[in-house]
Amino acid sequence: MKRKVTKAVFPVAGLGTRFLPATKSVPKEIMTLVDRPLIQYAIDEARAAGIKEFIFVTSRGKGALEDYFDHAPQLENELRKKDKKALLDVLKSTNMESGAIAYIRQHKAMGLGHAVWCARRLIANEPFAVILPDDVIAGEKPCLQQMTEAYEETGGCMVAAMDVPKERASSYGILDIEKDGGDVVSVKGMVEKPPLGEEPSTTAVIGRYILTPDVLRTLNKTKQGAGGEVQLTDAIAEEIKHGRPVNGLRFEGERYDCGSKAGFLQATVAFALARDELRGEFESYLNDVVAQRNAAE
Repeated sequence: MKRKVTKAVFPVAGLGTRFLPATKSVPKEIMTLVDRPLIQYAIDEARAAGIKEFIFVTSRGKGALEDYFDHAPQLENELRKKDKKALLDVLKSTNMESGAIAYIRQHKAMGLGHAVWCARRLIANEPFAVILPDDVIAGEKPCLQQMTEAYEETGGCMVAAMDVPKERASSYGILDIEKDGGDVVSVKGMVEKPPLGEEPSTTAVIGRYILTPDVLRTLNKTKQGAGGEVQLTDAIAEEIKHGRPVNGLRFEGERYDCGSKAGFLQATVAFALARDELRGEFESYLNDVVAQRNAAE
């Protein structure tokens, strides 16, 4: 019987240099899409998938991220005095129960595989999820929930997957597909950022994973790979070599790369337009901007 996935690792140790100067003092993960930080979207997705234990791999300068999930008694008392129940409910979604969240430091920036390996003692011998907050996925059913449901059928390791344009395949980890079942594909290999023209497919790995504890043991022995970093895809590829199943799930939903400025802005527009209380005024503004630009050309 497969164990349920109840633990998730959130690698949040990056410096966020693409968003300087903002990230000089503000962790990238608490930059907001409309009025919710990136990390809140990741936490909500994990909760919907049944995650109970949240493990953050952090680094120096991430104190504001830790504070975000703490209770704020003074703020809560002020909202109660003013009878702002709706805002109190919003705050409740940001609070974490004592013992549900843990923070581990990654002292050297050695890649995603190393960040996951840092959480090994808290994972112990259980399957676990990995969520990259930079990848924000909007869908009717949260991406990780789709994955946990598929995992109940397949077992082994699972990665979120989406098809990308051939010219962009070299920017991703790419799946070498053994059998394409449509939504679920069985994988016979993985290549991190293959050279243009050498990609085994155009099906890319996106920042959601369900992994077995065997991957942690493999990471223990994995050497630095592409970019001089310990690559998680290399460790998952080793699972295939040992005859353990690895599958990709083509999830339903729209993925936004919020690790880039363009992707972050695209997500901001999409999430704002999805809000009933913002859509009318914001859509009208966007239409005016487009009209003015077209008139100027």
